Amino acid sequence: MKLSLGIVGLPNVGKSTLFKTLTKQDITVANYPFATIDPNVGIVPVPDDRLEKLNALSASKKKIPAVVEFYDIAGLVKGANKGEGLGNDFLDDILLTQAIVMVVRAFKDPDIIHVDNSVDPARDIDIINLELILKDLAAVEKRLVRVDGEARAGRKEAIGDKELLERIRAALEAGRLLAADGALAKEIKENARMGDLRLLTLKRQLYLINGCADDVPSGLLEKIGALGAEHIVMDLSSPDAEARGIQELVRKAYHVLDLISFFTTGEDETRAWTIERGMKAPQAAGVIHSDFESKFIRMEVVPTEKLLEAGGWSKAKQKGWLRTEGKEYVVQDGDVIEVRHG
Repeated sequence: MKLSLGIVGLPNVGKSTLFKTLTKQDITVANYPFATIDPNVGIVPVPDDRLEKLNALSASKKKIPAVVEFYDIAGLVKGANKGEGLGNDFLDDILLTQAIVMVVRAFKDPDIIHVDNSVDPARDIDIINLELILKDLAAVEKRLVRVDGEARAGRKEAIGDKELLERIRAALEAGRLLAADGALAKEIKENARMGDLRLLTLKRQLYLINGCADDVPSGLLEKIGALGAEHIVMDLSSPDAEARGIQELVRKAYHVLDLISFFTTGEDETRAWTIERGMKAPQAAGVIHSDFESKFIRMEVVPTEKLLEAGGWSKAKQKGWLRTEGKEYVVQDGDVIEVRHG
């Protein structure tokens, strides 16, 4: 399992600059709209001191970090849901990702063109979210036409789906992002028949405000908070953007998506694995190898800090810090594990 993030925003707000900073890929960064057409894709290792220390402890031949996949998606403009600019391609590209990093311009540089001829981060956020909402609303309306006919015919599943779709439509018509409504979002995700709707506003958002703290207008952070989203304020032209960018983005993205890392370590390799928080031992083992889930017997577990303090697996066992856990164990962030399987 890898984390995939779509870098989204209006043209010329710093999306491709962020992508280039994170991935070090040589891509076009230009002062005009739609310099990016097809999405650039880059893989970035997740920085984690725990992985480094475990690798040193085990003197592993290989070190394999968790990775994040970044998609640099073409700039969106007003009317994208109807195909304006590169609209439909843009919106389809977002579907490839787990979450959205929305880059919002706050810096004031008259030499950098703004597609709407003025810098107004709150307005830009509204433009993008409205396009996502309208795209979702069109998909829901289309589905409702079909489900309504099935419900009239007395199909039980369709009656329940119609009620859920009507609540989704009401939320979208009120201008709400589905991800911000935890209970509704959970219900949608748990309904397998809603999966192929591929709702864009169901994706969690992380806002990167491109500028320094003095550029952030009053009320902007409160607006982002009201959307149920996290934010980072970062001047992408600053010298520390590269070092700071990946660490802050990944940390926030893991928090937003409720992801954690566990580790395996030994002579051959030390590796970080990404899973959803709350995942039980067999499912976490299945991330390592699909057979491990179905043939799971037990898991030996020790927290990273305890393994490092002990100085090795056998010493941790001698101290009583190594635990044996069964199928109901919920894997914790930083666990170092060995899987026993049939």
